[in-house]
Order: sequence, then structure tokens, then C-alpha cells
Amino acid sequence: MTDTVRVLAYDVGTTGIKSCLFAIGDEITLIDSEMAGYDLYILENGGAEQDPQEWWEAMCTTTRKLLARTGIDPRSIAGISFCSQMQGLVLVDEEGRPLRRAMSYMDQRAVEELREGMAHGLQVAGVNVFKLLKSIRETGAVAASVKDPVWKYKWVQKNEPELFSRVHKWLDVKEYLIHRCTGRFIMTRDSAFATLLYNIREGRQGWSRAICRMIGVNMAHLPEIIDSTARVGEITPAAAEELGLAPETAVFGGGGDASLIGVGAGAVDLGDTHIYMGTSGWVSTVVDRSIVDATSMIAAIVGAQPGRFNYFAEMETAGKCFEWVKDHLALDEIGIYLQKQPIHESKEAVYRSLYDYMTEVIKEAAPGCDGVIFTPWLHGNRCPFEDPYARGMFFNISLETGKTELIRAVLEGVCYHLRWMLESQEKKVKCSPVVRFVGGGALADTTCQMLADVIGRDVETVDNPQNVGAVGAAALVAVGLGLIPSFAEIKKLIPASKRFTPNPENKAVYDRNYEVFKKLYRSNRKSFALLNSP
Repeated sequence: MTDTVRVLAYDVGTTGIKSCLFAIGDEITLIDSEMAGYDLYILENGGAEQDPQEWWEAMCTTTRKLLARTGIDPRSIAGISFCSQMQGLVLVDEEGRPLRRAMSYMDQRAVEELREGMAHGLQVAGVNVFKLLKSIRETGAVAASVKDPVWKYKWVQKNEPELFSRVHKWLDVKEYLIHRCTGRFIMTRDSAFATLLYNIREGRQGWSRAICRMIGVNMAHLPEIIDSTARVGEITPAAAEELGLAPETAVFGGGGDASLIGVGAGAVDLGDTHIYMGTSGWVSTVVDRSIVDATSMIAAIVGAQPGRFNYFAEMETAGKCFEWVKDHLALDEIGIYLQKQPIHESKEAVYRSLYDYMTEVIKEAAPGCDGVIFTPWLHGNRCPFEDPYARGMFFNISLETGKTELIRAVLEGVCYHLRWMLESQEKKVKCSPVVRFVGGGALADTTCQMLADVIGRDVETVDNPQNVGAVGAAALVAVGLGLIPSFAEIKKLIPASKRFTPNPENKAVYDRNYEVFKKLYRSNRKSFALLNSP
């Protein structure tokens, strides 16, 4: 392929959207990008919400700025697609208007709905054994987390009945934006699977009537299911005017971040493992069958590739912990830094520079932080234990402990938890000996080396690791347009740019701290519940 085709990919994250313009020829090349933020509304009852209109306004603003800065003719853009946060709940009326703010994947208020729906009778891992087996047989997973979207759906049904009576469709984040673009109500297969209402059995793939009946979901609320590479339709004249794009520009299904970040990282072959450190964090390994580990809260989720699953272990707050330490622990040092080194770049560049500064400062602290350990459960946790009441803490602080040690301990704590999830995965599958590391956390060599030392494996990074979700979305457009023959070709286009090998001396210290780290949850589980339960 020699002709160059331009595509737009929208990376819709928890705190902002990044609109990326790519040229696809013999490789996928980022031309330029633009970013805008929006709010995450944290409520006292465990709720976490976002305003879908803010998503749309950020999408429109970034698209217009990007096109204006590059001077590219909108008519030259062959298609658009999405990589987005998953497991949101966007309830809309017949016109596609949101009936309430969207419930984020972080929302954890549906404790009672989960208990009523699953936690009764003979149980395994807190789930009724008969419902557990039925769910695994039908969907390859089980809705056992308070943060699973079906319990958000049931929470609205119970607590907002008048509003619920006006629901026409249940959408996820990118599906809402696709509707704004095209007027169609759809879900890609990976988004449908993330509802845990999707039947994975061969020949019967679609919404599971049995699970909808068991939980009490109105199947009329569920949209049409399509492939991630499918052409949904074209941008309507009204949407084109708001976005600044040409009417009838092709819109493709795209995928969730859990599906496409691995694709954009080049981890597409069977057995490939990648680790992501963004707002949240995860460990994911490509497999060819449905696998469930209910005790560790890990399941193989449907991916963007036909016939492939991602064996997926997630933590709620990874890079978010570093944002927290920036805002609440390092502010005075950040202030001094900004005074000495003015920044006249984009907001993204500012945050990148602050991150670089902090990761440079923590080199002054010894690996292991003299025994100081941080637990990164600032908003509960999913894997390898499900507990919405778990919280972060610094353990083993002494008079000698300084701010630098505390900042470093935060990053080490995230890496310890990633190792815990990696080892939990290996109870069921063989993870790759070399791991691709992506997300904003992979921007700093300090963090990359720390991760290699903690997990004891070689770690590879790629160019622009913070954009791999958008790269994955662009690749889907390429497949949908027939520009790339298959997913297997993507790996050739995304070579590793750096490799980090474990330092044996550092690993010995981290191994010691890691053993203590794992015990901290078990030792404090009852205290977390006492302090944080309603």
C-alpha cells in the first residue's frame, strides 16, 4: 500500500478526549492531535458520573482546532473511529438525548442491587453458584462487581423509576458519540460483552435472553450489535456542521480502550501481554478462548479481533494515583518548578513536563523507599480482589521518610499491584516473557525500569505510548476500508522503540516489599469496610 489515507481517531478517556489525525500508508503515522478535558463528578454515595454533552462538546472543539491548525481539507478524511473508556451507562430517549448524566465505570453505588441480584443462597466468591455457572456458560464472565454496568442499570430502575420508564436505549460512551454522529443506536461486540449480557457461544453470539431474564433487563433497551471494523454509517449534516467535518464522512464502530490499546501497542498475537498505566491500569494477554478466574476477578473479554479474547485484569486507579500525589503532596515543589521553568505549550505538554519532573526527582530516593509502601486503591479495587471499600495508604513511614520517598512509593505501589495481577493471570495462562508497556506511565524511563525490576521481565515501549488507543482505532478504520488486510499486519507497523531489562539488585528489594504489599489488604480488609461502607 503506497497511497496515503487520512483518518481521525478519537481517544475518549476518563478525564478528556484526544482527537488524533493519522496518515495511513505503509505505516500509521500521527500527523497531529488536540486534547480537551471534561469533568468527572464524584458523589458522596459512591457515584461517579459524567455529562455526555461535555464529551460531545470536547469532540467538536478538538476536531475544529485540529483541522484549523493542520489546514487539512475535511473532505480528505476517509473515516473516523473511536477508542473509549468502557462500562459506562448512558440511558437515552428515542431521540438519543441522555435522560441523566452517564454513570462512569468507576460508579460503585449499586451495592444493594448486586447483593439482591447475585449474593444469596449457596455462593462461590460471593456469587450465587447457580447464577455464576449460568453466567459463565452464556457470557464467559459474571456480573460480580458493584461497578459492572448492569447493576448501574438496576440502580436507576430502582431509584429513579420515572426516569427509567422513558429509557429507549442503553449505550456506552463511544456508542453515544456514534449516535450523535450518525443517528444510529449500536454497540460494538466488545462493548456488548462489557455489559456481561452478551452470549459468546459460537453460532449464538448476540444478547443473551437467559441472562437478561435472570437479572431483569428489558431487551428492548439493548441496541444492535456490530463488528468493531464495521462501517456504522456517515456523519449527518447537523453533526458535520458542529464538528467541522464533511457530511457523509464514514464512521466506523471502533472499540473500547481495553480492546484497542493492546492493538495499538502491537500486542496482537496469541500470548502477547501488554501492561497499561493510564488513569486506570491493567494487564492483558491475548488468548483464543473464554477463560474465567472468579476467585481473582479475571476474565477473557471479547476483543476487536475476530476469534480473539483479551484475558484482562484491571485496577481502578493507576496513573490516577500519580495525579493525586501531584495535586496533594507535591504542589509546593511543582510551584517552584513552574516559576523557574515557564511552559508555553499545550495543557498536555504541561502535564507531561510535570510528570517528567516528578519522575526525575524520585531518582534521588532508593528503590524500595527504605521500606515505605503505598497501596494504590484510591477508589476501591477489582482484581485480584473485588472491594469497593479498599483505600490507599502509606505504610512504614519513619522520621527519615521524606516527600521524595513518598512520591516514589506511589509509583512503586502501582507496579506492585500490576505484578500481583500479572501473577494472578499466570495461574490460568502463560504471559509473554517480554511485556509491552503503554499509556502515560510509559513516557518516563524511570517508570519503565521500575516496572521491569518489579515484575522481573523485560519491558518494551513504543513511540508515543500515550496514543496507542487512538492508533488502534485508526487501524480499525484501515481494516474497515480494506487498506490493511488483517490485524496480524498491525504488529509489523508498531516496532518497539526501547527495552528495559530487570536490575537484579533492585528486584531483590522489590520482592521483599511486594510480599508485605500483598498482606496489607488482608490485614486491613475489615478496617476498610468499617471506615468506608455506608
